[in-house]
Amino acid sequence: MLVVTQMMRKKPPRNEAGPEMPFVCLTDFQARARERLSKLTWDYIEGGAGEGFTQEDNITAFKKIRLRPRYLKDVSEVDTRTTIQGEEISAPICISPTGFHCIAWPDGEMSTARAAQAAGICYVTSTYASCTLEDIVSTAPGGLRWFQLYVQRDRQLNRQLIQRVESLGFKALVITVDVPISGNRWHDVRNQLDLKTNLLLKDLRSPKERNSMPSLQMSRIDPSICWDDLSWLQSITQLPIILKGILTKEDAELAVKHNVQGIIVSNHGGRQLDEVPASIDALTEVVAAVKGKIEVYMDGGIRTGNDVLKALALGAKCIFLGRPILWGLACKGERGVEEVLNILKNEFHTSMTLTGCRSVAEINRDLIQISRL
Repeated sequence: MLVVTQMMRKKPPRNEAGPEMPFVCLTDFQARARERLSKLTWDYIEGGAGEGFTQEDNITAFKKIRLRPRYLKDVSEVDTRTTIQGEEISAPICISPTGFHCIAWPDGEMSTARAAQAAGICYVTSTYASCTLEDIVSTAPGGLRWFQLYVQRDRQLNRQLIQRVESLGFKALVITVDVPISGNRWHDVRNQLDLKTNLLLKDLRSPKERNSMPSLQMSRIDPSICWDDLSWLQSITQLPIILKGILTKEDAELAVKHNVQGIIVSNHGGRQLDEVPASIDALTEVVAAVKGKIEVYMDGGIRTGNDVLKALALGAKCIFLGRPILWGLACKGERGVEEVLNILKNEFHTSMTLTGCRSVAEINRDLIQISRL
């Protein structure tokens, strides 16, 4: 687990009169998390790249989409279940890979994994998780897990990690493609944040490998990774490969050509290159380009059940949540993540019911219109 210094210090709880107000929506968790976390931690979690245009647009772009409900349909039973890569999930709402969960809650990713298992959805574990993969798996052995890989310069380390996640029962490999270098995150620069000095990264090898092999320092993300390298990754794993960070039809077409199994349309929560399209705006282009040959997912800006419905109407198979999971973790740990997921699942169920959708398969483009405002 990471050794955390300044970032883990939370603000002392406020002295409030009367009972705590209930959390009724995701932004309630956002407000409370901001009170609980140090400025350094909050800026790291919330900060976007550059002037934050893309980060803001991820949310506002959803508000340009209007719903077209259909009534007088029997909605006495509404089923939110769906599948991703052939695995059933309770709703098309899963957890994006985000690093360093221990900065929000001491148990870090172990709490997140338990909450995902309880909710019956998929949790994508980050390369930069603050708990060992073994601990994450042992604390939630029945959970659906994918592993997100930042391709390292050291090819042997990549091979070791992939073999390890396969042996631990992870069901897919998510390759993040939009971080050849880190984006211009002004908050972190102003705060003089250096994760190498504020956080002691764990050795990415398994305990057995650490004992049997010479010391191996974690190498940096490889900026030379390109399309031709996908064949090497495919040669060393049987896991489905999902590319995270695709925003254009050209790259979507190349993904299909290189035989990957899925795409997560994502701009990294607006943390990498500012002034790129909002994820929901890029989704239509990517879905059209793949022509149904591979599954398409998206993350970025999801805050309500209506947002989930809109993403599915535009062709996403499911959505992934990033920051809201960390808000829930910061507020109540495992229970907070469970509440975030349950609130969004319940809102999505309501959205389906009120638009006349009895199953996820009935959600389609006819349910929405794009506002001209």
